[in-house]
Amino acid sequence: MTDPNNDFSFSEEERLRGLLDRLSAYIEHFHGGSVEMVSFDGKVLKVHLGGACLGCPLSPNTLHGWVEGTVKQFFPQIERVEASP
Repeated sequence: MTDPNNDFSFSEEERLRGLLDRLSAYIEHFHGGSVEMVSFDGKVLKVHLGGACLGCPLSPNTLHGWVEGTVKQFFPQIERVEASP
């Protein structure tokens, strides 16, 4: 995955949405789920997990392992990622 922080022609929020779109495509392709950005205040990212992630007992692992782990690699200033209904 290329570093979305290297393209400064897009805003931070646009780069974050792009990263989430890539993650969502992977999650959808391999697991039938999805992730979508709900809000971002500069420190906290709220996302909606959909598809097969709804009601899945492993969705906390997806949220904190895949989504939060990947997001923090590229956006270390984000303090946490939360699920939003």
